[in-house]
Amino acid sequence: MGIGTEEQLTPAPGAGADREDLQAEGAEQDRLETYVAELHVHTVLSPCAEVEMIPPLIVQAALARGINLIAVTDHNASANVPAVQKAAAGTGLVVWPGLELQTREEVHLLCLFDTLESLSAWQAVVDKHLPPLENNIEFFGEQFAVDETGAFIRREPRLLLTSASLSLKEAIESVTQLGGLAIPAHVDRKAFGLIANLGFVPTDVSIEALEISRHLNSQEAANRFPQIAGFPLIQSGDVHRLSEFLGANELTMAAPTIAELRLALQGRMNRRLKVLTS
Repeated sequence: MGIGTEEQLTPAPGAGADREDLQAEGAEQDRLETYVAELHVHTVLSPCAEVEMIPPLIVQAALARGINLIAVTDHNASANVPAVQKAAAGTGLVVWPGLELQTREEVHLLCLFDTLESLSAWQAVVDKHLPPLENNIEFFGEQFAVDETGAFIRREPRLLLTSASLSLKEAIESVTQLGGLAIPAHVDRKAFGLIANLGFVPTDVSIEALEISRHLNSQEAANRFPQIAGFPLIQSGDVHRLSEFLGANELTMAAPTIAELRLALQGRMNRRLKVLTS
């Protein structure tokens, strides 16, 4: 797998595309639902996020924009995911566990999961590969863990805006083994983007989708970056402020699961992804 035999991961139930496809086959005749998704949302745990990015306000802002599925993806960390899930309970907003990894190549990678248990297993791997550096609050900003009301719990002392020693290939393979889905983030951007940092989309690892930023649509992205031709594209607001929710991804799925997202990305079994800004 590439991260060393001492860190071999135990596959989660349903891990891997083949197992997920088999599980989804039984849902083929299920009634399909439409999910308006924002799959790249930061909280106050990310030092670059505004102080307004607390769980109740995140939930309120998403729902106000007609979004019913979000993923919480703080930089290299996931402590605020349960709080956002608790804040969303009973509102109709689905919150996927996730984080945004910064790989060894300084490429940002969205790591999405169905369960907190899978995310926790991935966080343990990430923690082992982060450098032992303290956050400089004056330079990078605060890193707050909060509860579902937004109340302060603690400061995260580790520096989160840094690269893990995991390669892109190692990270994608590990996330997939844990039952998750890894998507290179804002590939059109110069800062921490796949194309700017590598110059190409790697072919030695299975990349199932790419994310483009809010600054261009799918056709513009394909014209500017021929390397991404043929890959499913999602678009995200990379939400660091409440005003940045985009909700550009309309997903037709039987349920809000990673297996169903894979089918939608592939356009299989009547599942679909439509990028509303294209």
